[in-house]
Amino acid sequence: MTQSAVPVHVPLATEPLGLMGSLKAARTNLLSILPEIAVRQPMVSGRTGIRWHMIMDPGAIRHVLLEQVDNYPKSKATKNILRPAIGDSLFIAEGAHWRWQRRTAAPVFSHRNVMNLAPVMSAAANRSADRITAAGDRAIDFLDDMVRTTFDVISDVTFSGEGSFDSDAVHRSIDAYIAEAGKISLLDMLGLPDWIPRPGRLLSGKVVAQMKQVADDAIDARRLRGQGDIPDLLDLLLAGEDPETKRRMNTSELRDNLLTFIVAGHETTALTLAWSLYLCAFDQDVQDRARAEAQSVISGTTATGADVGNLPFIRQIVDEALRLYPPAGIISRTATTNDTLCARQIKPGDTVMIPIYALHRNHMLWDDPNAFRPDRFADRKAVDRYAYLPFGDGPRICIGASFAIQEAVIILATLLARFRFDLVPGREPDPVMILTLRPNTGVWLTATPV
Repeated sequence: MTQSAVPVHVPLATEPLGLMGSLKAARTNLLSILPEIAVRQPMVSGRTGIRWHMIMDPGAIRHVLLEQVDNYPKSKATKNILRPAIGDSLFIAEGAHWRWQRRTAAPVFSHRNVMNLAPVMSAAANRSADRITAAGDRAIDFLDDMVRTTFDVISDVTFSGEGSFDSDAVHRSIDAYIAEAGKISLLDMLGLPDWIPRPGRLLSGKVVAQMKQVADDAIDARRLRGQGDIPDLLDLLLAGEDPETKRRMNTSELRDNLLTFIVAGHETTALTLAWSLYLCAFDQDVQDRARAEAQSVISGTTATGADVGNLPFIRQIVDEALRLYPPAGIISRTATTNDTLCARQIKPGDTVMIPIYALHRNHMLWDDPNAFRPDRFADRKAVDRYAYLPFGDGPRICIGASFAIQEAVIILATLLARFRFDLVPGREPDPVMILTLRPNTGVWLTATPV
């Protein structure tokens, strides 16, 4: 591919935005607050109501996420946005409350358990292929289809066989909540106290209550029904206990963590798949190479869990899609003690951001960083661990990372083995981040059987 052939990306800020400019940018596309120098420098600092720092230096990131993790809890803004929906679950809990939940949930995502759930992923991939076939030569929004596909997976592996579980209702509630509550408030930008109500979160209260009630009912029904032949995520969590304290999760803790897995476990993988398909349509040579690999490995029409380890190039495409379009484009922490990062003073209360989007495109860390080159990941040991953080790192690395990668490879391989994907002229995706980095105008492609 030539140097000029670069897939869609976000224009970064070339001049200071100020408080109101930053607020407007944050409410329309959070990535547009990133200064262009963030892809060329190890650190950028400023003040927009509160002191903030963006770090793109792998050593400083390691310090924050691993070496001094207790001194950099998740930011107040992150917690304020998500706590109404997912409580003090794994994603936002801190300290001892986080540690016991992590110890309890970690076995749920063991390699054995994730492999046991692979048939659900294969079945969802097959249903997606059937929908694509039924569409004929019409263009399809693959963002919509991948969201449907991954939500099928997460609902089936979370509440399998639960006839009373209304997955569509939960899906609608999640979308409604993100649309209202996911936008940054001026009160957050100014660093005002948590007890001052944020209007968007007040408006979303009804849908949150409905979502929680549906999950509570399903948990109660499972307790009465008991475990199925192959335990799903709910079975495993119900059976789980902290090996140190022997504590088990009560209904509200189960519900909050299950909703965390549902929220985080379907949209992020759907986005990865939608961007992967766009990139394959963007570069037909990559697509042809991936299809040849898939067709040589898959026996029959659908990839399985056993195939994943034999699909290294398709895994590289997924890795490169996560580099160019990380679902969590920015993660933020709040400093609790005095510290020094990249020779700059950090004070208690400062916001420390790791702009994953800028980190993954930093010219100091990546060759031709805006280009689509899956072969960057042919030797993963050559990639600096703290230069590539699609799932975060340190003790708070995403607990479902292996689940997500397995799912993405199974679905992508199944689709590439069966179809050729082409761009629709004039309908390029528009990368926009509110809570996650979405192709805001969809990913419109045509699919031709091969």
